[in-house]
Amino acid sequence: MKICRVNEMRQLDCRAIEEFGITQELLMENAGQAAYFTIINEFGLQNKDFVIFCGVGNNGGDGLVVARKLYSNGGRVTVFILGDRSKFKGAAKLNFEIVQKLQIKMLDLNDITSTMETVQRSDAIIDAIFGTGLDREVKGKHKDVIDMINKSRKTVFSIDIASGIHGDTGKIMGTAVKADYTITFGLPKIGNLLYPGFAMGGKLYVTHISFPPVIQHDDELKIATNDPEPMPARNQDTHKGNYGKVLFIAGSSNYLGAPYFAALSFLKAGGGLSFLATPETVSSFIGNKGSEIIFVPQKPTTTGSIGLENKEQLLEFSENVDMVIMGPGLSLHKETQTLVRKLSAEIRKPLLIDGDGITAVAGDWDCIKERKAPTILTPHMGEMARMTSQKIDDITANKIDILQSTALELNSIIVLKGAHTLIAYPDRRVFLNLSGNPGMATAGSGDVLTGTIAAMFGLGFAMDDAVRTGVFVHGFAGDLAAKEKGEDGMIAGDIMNHLPACMKMYRDEYHSMAKDYYHKIFII
Repeated sequence: MKICRVNEMRQLDCRAIEEFGITQELLMENAGQAAYFTIINEFGLQNKDFVIFCGVGNNGGDGLVVARKLYSNGGRVTVFILGDRSKFKGAAKLNFEIVQKLQIKMLDLNDITSTMETVQRSDAIIDAIFGTGLDREVKGKHKDVIDMINKSRKTVFSIDIASGIHGDTGKIMGTAVKADYTITFGLPKIGNLLYPGFAMGGKLYVTHISFPPVIQHDDELKIATNDPEPMPARNQDTHKGNYGKVLFIAGSSNYLGAPYFAALSFLKAGGGLSFLATPETVSSFIGNKGSEIIFVPQKPTTTGSIGLENKEQLLEFSENVDMVIMGPGLSLHKETQTLVRKLSAEIRKPLLIDGDGITAVAGDWDCIKERKAPTILTPHMGEMARMTSQKIDDITANKIDILQSTALELNSIIVLKGAHTLIAYPDRRVFLNLSGNPGMATAGSGDVLTGTIAAMFGLGFAMDDAVRTGVFVHGFAGDLAAKEKGEDGMIAGDIMNHLPACMKMYRDEYHSMAKDYYHKIFII
């Protein structure tokens, strides 16, 4: 499903009006109707008291449609207007005038104390204060109202986005409504799905408000959810070479887990042949745990990392595999870092660089910019900060724009790991992943991810699709692990060991997962 920036949503609204004659009044009616259906399906209507807080923009107009729908079907409704009534325009003004004629109880909110008794008597609150256009800190009366809503402990439905959330970043603008349900219109906004906005919105519903498919799937919209793709079938007449041969250049004397998790996860997720080039001094230790891995022992440096003298052997070996993974646990030894940069420039196969490998190439981006085969970088937020020479807070405030420009500049696919991992491509496409959970924030989780991405490529996905499918499968395996063990204390091995069950469930239940976007977004 496509995801919109706020200004893109405005353009889509204009297009619906101008090209298809779907008037502003009809769009607002459809939005309010969808919100009404969500309320009656999730909460009920009869003998219920509803309080609706409406701003004086279009979000408030949507709230007024909800007010008359609830009222006309037997709900008891009180509307509080936050702002100057004379500022209602267009369809919002029309609905304001209709609500006046219906004699629904509608009051100007001048003093928050006057609303408290009504709120306490209510059964549910509808938040139609700001919408997605908010671009300033919430202060004064609006802040007081939002804080009161949150303290009320009532069931809260937010219209389009939880008020106080920035529509393009998910940032909390001083304070924000903590909703139980959000009904967003047309398409989801970035702020609906990026944290912390996602956490404030509760269960997310989307209604297309009569947008035809040509609008919903517009190629100019470069951001989308990372929806599951059908998994390629495993043929009956087959052998291990049909499912990918991958070389992992990883490990050092201090880091034995990272190469193990990366190389074995490739096999656990369905890959065929896993070759691990690691210092000869540590191969036997890793082999005791991962006997299915094929080892390519390397001459070590004095500190036990892979030495520069192995370069030609590694280049020659890389010609006989389908993909190369480089970086997990390699160490920051100067000689090894030089090796990474030289190999990155000369390896002719698809190359995924992770961990210490990212630190190496960040010192000289030219080693990857001119590569012809696909390059994948998998940074966490700290590594992304080093890659871009920006502060983490600045990246957090503008994740998608920074990802798009960096992927283009580096001619690379970038997987920015974290809650709702983002996958960016050089052509400015960005996919937002919905699988995974907080328990996956554990050492080695990223190494499992690299092996899983490689496995998807080995199974037959094109590289672009292999990357985002690997991200989804990795999160899905983490969710299965959390369901069995809980999030606290989950380790990388738990994620890796759930990969086979994850792949089976993915194949068996693909259609249901694809239908409801992995239980995170629901279509009205």
